[in-house]
Amino acid sequence: MEVRIDTSWKQRLQSEFGKPYFKELTDFVRLEYGRTAIYPPARLIFNAFDLCPFDKVEVVIIGQDPYHDYGQAHGLCFSVVDGVPFPPSLRNIFKEISNDLGKPVPASGDLTRWARQGVLLLNATLTVRAGMAGSHQGKGWEVFTDAVISRLNSEREGLVFILWGGY
Repeated sequence: MEVRIDTSWKQRLQSEFGKPYFKELTDFVRLEYGRTAIYPPARLIFNAFDLCPFDKVEVVIIGQDPYHDYGQAHGLCFSVVDGVPFPPSLRNIFKEISNDLGKPVPASGDLTRWARQGVLLLNATLTVRAGMAGSHQGKGWEVFTDAVISRLNSEREGLVFILWGGY
Protein backbone atom coordinates (compact mmCIF):
# COMPACT_ATOMS: atom_id res chain seq x y z
CA MET A 1 0.00 0.00 0.00
CA GLU A 2 1.73 3.14 -1.22
CA VAL A 3 0.90 6.39 0.58
CA ARG A 4 2.19 9.92 0.23
CA ILE A 5 3.06 12.12 3.19
CA ASP A 6 5.14 15.29 3.27
CA THR A 7 8.61 14.78 4.75
CA SER A 8 7.98 17.41 7.45
CA TRP A 9 5.22 15.19 8.83
CA LYS A 10 7.02 11.92 8.18
CA GLN A 11 9.96 13.07 10.32
CA ARG A 12 7.75 14.22 13.18
CA LEU A 13 5.47 11.18 13.15
CA GLN A 14 8.12 8.50 12.60
CA SER A 15 7.89 7.40 16.23
CA GLU A 16 4.12 6.88 15.86
CA PHE A 17 4.63 4.72 12.78
CA GLY A 18 6.78 2.35 14.84
CA LYS A 19 4.33 1.84 17.71
CA PRO A 20 2.42 -1.43 18.15
CA TYR A 21 -1.00 0.21 17.75
CA PHE A 22 0.05 1.64 14.37
CA LYS A 23 1.22 -1.75 13.12
CA GLU A 24 -2.14 -3.23 14.16
CA LEU A 25 -3.91 -0.34 12.44
CA THR A 26 -1.98 -0.73 9.19
CA ASP A 27 -2.54 -4.50 9.22
CA PHE A 28 -6.27 -3.89 9.66
CA VAL A 29 -6.39 -1.23 6.92
CA ARG A 30 -4.45 -3.42 4.45
CA LEU A 31 -6.82 -6.30 5.13
CA GLU A 32 -9.83 -4.02 4.63
CA TYR A 33 -8.53 -2.68 1.31
CA GLY A 34 -7.98 -6.26 0.19
CA ARG A 35 -11.51 -7.43 0.87
CA THR A 36 -13.92 -4.53 0.36
CA ALA A 37 -14.26 -0.97 -0.94
CA ILE A 38 -12.53 1.51 1.37
CA TYR A 39 -12.30 5.29 1.10
CA PRO A 40 -10.31 7.29 0.36
CA PRO A 41 -8.12 5.45 -2.18
CA ALA A 42 -5.10 4.07 -0.29
CA ARG A 43 -2.64 6.48 -1.88
CA LEU A 44 -4.68 9.42 -0.49
CA ILE A 45 -5.03 8.30 3.15
CA PHE A 46 -2.46 10.90 4.25
CA ASN A 47 -3.39 13.53 1.65
CA ALA A 48 -4.05 16.14 4.36
CA PHE A 49 -0.43 15.75 5.51
CA ASP A 50 0.94 15.72 1.98
CA LEU A 51 -0.78 18.96 0.92
CA CYS A 52 -0.23 20.92 4.15
CA PRO A 53 3.33 20.65 5.50
CA PHE A 54 3.77 20.82 9.28
CA ASP A 55 5.39 24.26 9.31
CA LYS A 56 2.65 25.74 7.11
CA VAL A 57 -0.29 24.72 9.33
CA GLU A 58 -2.27 27.75 10.57
CA VAL A 59 -5.72 26.20 11.03
CA VAL A 60 -6.76 22.64 11.87
CA ILE A 61 -10.27 21.57 10.88
CA ILE A 62 -11.27 18.25 12.39
CA GLY A 63 -14.01 16.01 11.05
CA GLN A 64 -15.08 12.52 12.09
CA ASP A 65 -14.32 10.20 9.19
CA PRO A 66 -14.11 10.33 5.39
CA TYR A 67 -17.19 10.53 3.21
CA HIS A 68 -18.28 6.96 2.58
CA ASP A 69 -19.84 7.15 -0.90
CA TYR A 70 -18.01 6.38 -4.12
CA GLY A 71 -15.84 9.16 -5.53
CA GLN A 72 -16.22 11.56 -2.62
CA ALA A 73 -13.33 11.10 -0.17
CA HIS A 74 -9.82 12.12 -1.15
CA GLY A 75 -8.05 12.46 2.18
CA LEU A 76 -9.19 15.96 3.16
CA CYS A 77 -12.04 16.24 5.64
CA PHE A 78 -15.24 17.77 4.23
CA SER A 79 -13.69 18.00 0.74
CA VAL A 80 -14.86 16.32 -2.46
CA VAL A 81 -13.18 16.22 -5.85
CA ASP A 82 -14.34 18.45 -8.71
CA GLY A 83 -17.63 17.42 -10.22
CA VAL A 84 -18.95 15.63 -7.13
CA PRO A 85 -22.15 17.12 -5.67
CA PHE A 86 -21.67 18.73 -2.26
CA PRO A 87 -22.56 16.44 0.66
CA PRO A 88 -24.85 18.14 3.22
CA SER A 89 -21.98 18.95 5.61
CA LEU A 90 -19.96 20.73 2.92
CA ARG A 91 -23.05 22.54 1.66
CA ASN A 92 -23.64 23.80 5.23
CA ILE A 93 -20.01 24.94 5.56
CA PHE A 94 -20.22 26.94 2.34
CA LYS A 95 -23.60 28.35 3.39
CA GLU A 96 -22.10 29.61 6.68
CA ILE A 97 -19.13 31.16 4.87
CA SER A 98 -21.50 32.85 2.44
CA ASN A 99 -23.75 34.15 5.23
CA ASP A 100 -20.91 35.31 7.49
CA LEU A 101 -18.49 36.69 4.92
CA GLY A 102 -20.67 37.39 1.90
CA LYS A 103 -18.56 35.06 -0.24
CA PRO A 104 -20.28 33.21 -3.08
CA VAL A 105 -20.58 29.44 -2.82
CA PRO A 106 -17.76 27.99 -4.94
CA ALA A 107 -18.44 25.80 -7.94
CA SER A 108 -16.18 23.05 -6.60
CA GLY A 109 -16.13 21.29 -3.25
CA ASP A 110 -12.43 20.49 -3.58
CA LEU A 111 -10.72 22.11 -0.58
CA THR A 112 -7.18 21.41 -1.81
CA ARG A 113 -6.62 25.17 -2.10
CA TRP A 114 -7.39 25.52 1.62
CA ALA A 115 -4.84 22.81 2.45
CA ARG A 116 -2.18 24.54 0.37
CA GLN A 117 -2.90 27.77 2.29
CA GLY A 118 -2.23 26.17 5.68
CA VAL A 119 -5.51 24.50 6.63
CA LEU A 120 -4.95 20.95 7.86
CA LEU A 121 -8.19 19.17 6.90
CA LEU A 122 -7.97 16.23 9.30
CA ASN A 123 -10.49 13.51 9.98
CA ALA A 124 -10.18 11.77 13.35
CA THR A 125 -10.48 8.49 11.43
CA LEU A 126 -8.63 8.44 8.10
CA THR A 127 -10.39 5.51 6.41
CA VAL A 128 -13.94 4.15 6.16
CA ARG A 129 -15.78 1.24 4.53
CA ALA A 130 -17.95 2.14 1.57
CA GLY A 131 -21.45 3.01 2.74
CA MET A 132 -20.61 2.51 6.43
CA ALA A 133 -19.96 5.76 8.28
CA GLY A 134 -17.88 5.23 11.41
CA SER A 135 -16.81 1.73 10.39
CA HIS A 136 -13.11 2.34 11.12
CA GLN A 137 -13.60 4.18 14.39
CA GLY A 138 -11.91 2.56 17.36
CA LYS A 139 -9.30 0.80 15.21
CA GLY A 140 -6.39 3.09 16.10
CA TRP A 141 -6.83 6.14 13.89
CA GLU A 142 -7.95 8.27 16.83
CA VAL A 143 -4.74 7.43 18.71
CA PHE A 144 -2.77 8.55 15.66
CA THR A 145 -4.72 11.77 15.08
CA ASP A 146 -4.53 12.61 18.80
CA ALA A 147 -0.73 12.29 18.49
CA VAL A 148 -0.83 14.63 15.47
CA ILE A 149 -2.78 17.22 17.45
CA SER A 150 -0.45 16.85 20.45
CA ARG A 151 2.56 17.34 18.21
CA LEU A 152 1.07 20.50 16.70
CA ASN A 153 0.24 21.82 20.18
CA SER A 154 3.75 21.19 21.48
CA GLU A 155 5.65 22.65 18.51
CA ARG A 156 3.40 25.37 17.13
CA GLU A 157 1.79 28.49 18.61
CA GLY A 158 -1.26 30.46 17.57
CA LEU A 159 -3.03 27.65 15.74
CA VAL A 160 -6.79 27.77 15.32
CA PHE A 161 -8.70 24.51 15.81
CA ILE A 162 -12.19 24.07 14.34
CA LEU A 163 -14.21 20.95 15.14
CA TRP A 164 -17.12 20.37 12.77
CA GLY A 165 -19.62 17.56 12.67
CA GLY A 166 -20.50 15.52 15.72
CA TYR A 167 -17.71 16.90 17.93
